[in-house]
Amino acid sequence: MGLPDAPGDLSSEVDVDAFRRLFPLRFYERHLTESIRPDGRPLGRARDTTIALGAVASAEGSALAKIGSTTMLAAIKMEVMTPSMDSPDEGCIAIDFHMPPICSPIVRPGRPAEIAPVVSKQLSDTISRHVIIFSVSGMINLKELSLVSGKAAWMAYLDIYCLDADGALFDAALLSAVAAFSHLQIPAVSLNDDGKIVVVSEENGGKLEKDAVNKERMKLTLKSIPFSLTCVLHKNYILADPTAEEESIMETVVTVVLDSSSQLVSLYKPGGPVLAYTSAIQDCVALTRQRMKELQKILDEANSGMEVD
Repeated sequence: MGLPDAPGDLSSEVDVDAFRRLFPLRFYERHLTESIRPDGRPLGRARDTTIALGAVASAEGSALAKIGSTTMLAAIKMEVMTPSMDSPDEGCIAIDFHMPPICSPIVRPGRPAEIAPVVSKQLSDTISRHVIIFSVSGMINLKELSLVSGKAAWMAYLDIYCLDADGALFDAALLSAVAAFSHLQIPAVSLNDDGKIVVVSEENGGKLEKDAVNKERMKLTLKSIPFSLTCVLHKNYILADPTAEEESIMETVVTVVLDSSSQLVSLYKPGGPVLAYTSAIQDCVALTRQRMKELQKILDEANSGMEVD
């Protein structure tokens, strides 16, 4: 592809790379006019996506999700807690999102990444809102985390670690969280002689001490699973699943979250110079609906692979 006002031998790899660094927006706009991106993707196509379940052996549920180079590791640990008086028959979910310095050159040791609390809030809002407000039709029924009404319930601690931050962080983080919950196996528990809940572990031979609360490890019933797609807007163009470079150059970001029944869960647009007109939002929702089907298929294949293993 030729570059504007490029004298001499600017077609060489070194000169093209230099032009890209000096004039990144002009470089991208030359590609956009031909409805293609520098990595060869059409504007509406997401990057290759993979899910690996059971990535952390010490966790009750875990998953490694990759969207292009963006990589997220999610792990869930379960602990028994005393439920609140307001919800005596429900458990709880606590979510933490981490961005260590290894994930990006812009994350400095000893300094939290500016975007980390933003992504963490988005995750909490999406998962918690989908759990609490839509408790009947949402992804997780918190009553499944109850052990003994008013006395014991499960607290699920979900930690998500960003291992490589190359754009669309929320999409990859949400996908890893959903995959980790699909892989989650809740430990078997019983009541001991003192009437306390005891987790049945392999160390005690899997024997129930007294009365079984749940005799064997069990999985949560997941319904209306949320999936997301982030797009960047630039002039009249919409780029699905942007890289970190695309996000930094074009600035206006829109994230749409739909559940597996195509219902809108949330729409997030943190400012930006481009106005999100109704037609642009509709196009983003349409791209998300298509992406949702792709992600659902990838998740189903990952779970089927675990069942075969």
